[in-house]
Amino acid sequence: MSIKYAHTNIVAKDWRRLSDFYVNVFDCKPVFPERDLSGKWIEKVTNIDNVSIKGIHLTLPGYDAGPTLEIFQYYPENPERHQSNISYQGFGHIAFVVDNVEEVLNKLIECGGKKYGALEKKEYESLGVLTVVYAEDPEGNIVEIQNWKK
Repeated sequence: MSIKYAHTNIVAKDWRRLSDFYVNVFDCKPVFPERDLSGKWIEKVTNIDNVSIKGIHLTLPGYDAGPTLEIFQYYPENPERHQSNISYQGFGHIAFVVDNVEEVLNKLIECGGKKYGALEKKEYESLGVLTVVYAEDPEGNIVEIQNWKK
């Protein structure tokens, strides 16, 4: 049996705004066509009556054909969501390795995100120096921005 990782999904309040954020801050690239899913088949898959889903897949930086970040918006919306908390059980955050953590953090803030925790440096004897910060995208999803130097 062959197994291959495909994508991670973020359910968005505004899929266009959120996908633009990941394109502008983290250099993700849209994978067309945009998705517009509706009908009995998707109702059966999601177990939601009268559902429609709109959104797009984005290639992640460093990859040509995947895996992707799937940003979808559901209609009708379900506004129930967890509070931003790094220790929330389940999927916690998405992480990006960058050349300059502070520069990317500043760009993230300029594009509507916000800093979540402190920017810190930690030396690991066998791995090098980690520079890291947690932040939030415009919808409160947690993003880790990191850099490793030997």
